[in-house]
Amino acid sequence: QALLVESGGGLVQAGGSLRLSCATSRTFFTFNAMAWYRQAPGKQRELVAAVSGGRTDYSDSVKGRFTISGDNTKNTVDLQMNSLKPEDTAVYFCAADRRISGQYTYWGQGIQVTVSS
Repeated sequence: QALLVESGGGLVQAGGSLRLSCATSRTFFTFNAMAWYRQAPGKQRELVAAVSGGRTDYSDSVKGRFTISGDNTKNTVDLQMNSLKPEDTAVYFCAADRRISGQYTYWGQGIQVTVSS
């Protein structure tokens, strides 16, 4: 089973930027759909951004501030986060799947992003 590994999280002040990256440690197939989710304390996991078949989708809360970019030849997906707000604080998870269905089979362990006010 493929293992996704996130990197790039950390602590940043409000208004700052971070770039998250996700890569697979091993895989023998291509991910055709990749996404980033996040989960804040006491809240449900929510979709932040997704990319598949050249199409990108964003949650309303991050539209215009975050940019997702995927490379399925390398099975990597990045999330550029600008104009960060304290409410963006959460654990961010990378997700991927071979099929484009809105469901994701493979998940990373998660990485903390903290935005201070």
